[in-house]
Amino acid sequence: MRTDLPEAFVRRIRAQLGAGSEAFFEAMSQPPVRGLRMNPLREGGRVPFRDAGDRIPWCPEGWEIPADSTAGVTIAHEAGAFYLQEPGAMIPARVMDARPGERILDLCAAPGGKSTQMGADMRGEGLLVCNEPVPRRAAILSRNMERMGIPHSAVICAWPEKLADRWSEGFDGVMVDAPCSGEGMFRRNPEAAAEWSEEKALGCAARQREILEAAARMVRPGGRMVYATCTFHPAENEEQVKGFLRAHPEFEAEGFTLPGADGSGGMFTCWPHLSRGEGQFTALLRKKGDAPARLPGGEAGFRMNPEARKMLRTWPDGLEEPNALFGNTAVLLREIPDLAGIRVLRLGLHLAELRGKNWIPDHAAAVGPMTAGRTVTELDGKEALRYLAGETVEGDAKGWTVMMHRGLALGWGKGSDGIIRNHYPRGLRNGKLTE
Repeated sequence: MRTDLPEAFVRRIRAQLGAGSEAFFEAMSQPPVRGLRMNPLREGGRVPFRDAGDRIPWCPEGWEIPADSTAGVTIAHEAGAFYLQEPGAMIPARVMDARPGERILDLCAAPGGKSTQMGADMRGEGLLVCNEPVPRRAAILSRNMERMGIPHSAVICAWPEKLADRWSEGFDGVMVDAPCSGEGMFRRNPEAAAEWSEEKALGCAARQREILEAAARMVRPGGRMVYATCTFHPAENEEQVKGFLRAHPEFEAEGFTLPGADGSGGMFTCWPHLSRGEGQFTALLRKKGDAPARLPGGEAGFRMNPEARKMLRTWPDGLEEPNALFGNTAVLLREIPDLAGIRVLRLGLHLAELRGKNWIPDHAAAVGPMTAGRTVTELDGKEALRYLAGETVEGDAKGWTVMMHRGLALGWGKGSDGIIRNHYPRGLRNGKLTE
């Protein structure tokens, strides 16, 4: 058994699992299980990555990868062909089963694994609001939504209680991936074990109750809420759910069954000695009744101003026409909720920024859903690495062109005189990637 596990944690697990605790501790001494989830929204993300091993049973797009895989520093990862995610963390979004056309809220969304998974399930239709109260983490979330090409989403930064006051019964589904004591990450992150305490776990449980109270207000009658943690602690998991249901008779637990994950009682824990994954708890709660989601609109706050509309006559070829203006950036989002007074980091698909009298295509428009009419330039592996490092490449393109590698859009270039100037965002440039 690992000797770095907190003594109080060991005692509780022995009481919690009884005879099964020895198998649990043996599993905790093994290397963590790594995984990735291919992105069906990317042409190059529809086939398994070269490092892919066994399929993850509960996620059709999920694959295990070796412990020493370098998938995270490859061109394919940079281009959003897949998302690195431990297998158990793929369960909650599968339980949510977000569908095209729905309104879905991810209340504690960073870094974006569950948001990007639900966004892919929605196939660009409906509205996905991704919230992260911590600004630094919200910026990471926004980058991942862009990288994975989720066009129908808004990334915001607000406390759940503020959103609940505004968006009562506004969503078909609310994901609550709550901040927790992190016991399920002990195998992957030894620092989590060092920082753990029973008091911290109980403190997390108190904050989780507050978040659940806010989330419950935003679920429409007939809608559902998925509650998830990455811990094993009963106070944060089973007891939390039971307490919520006692306080909210308008909700009921709803059974679910996925291959390898039996939540027939409405709850499932991914234990490392029983499943190929780290610790993950998932519960499905259904709100009784039936009524449509009532989400107030906020289109007026983002209308195209007369100057921007006038400038559309010089709109770049091959880009969809925008329906809203986010700062100086023209965007496309079919449904815009009321966001007055809320910090917004990303609104829909960013298409182009108005600089003076010129529209400069946004990076998201290159890596987002492809439309007919865009000029593309195919790069081989070495050229793609040079491009992602910020270098110019040779090519015959004239004007704006989408740089492609093996069916994956990388970003914009602008060609003239046999040279394509690099327009890959400076903050993303990386000279240490591999093929």
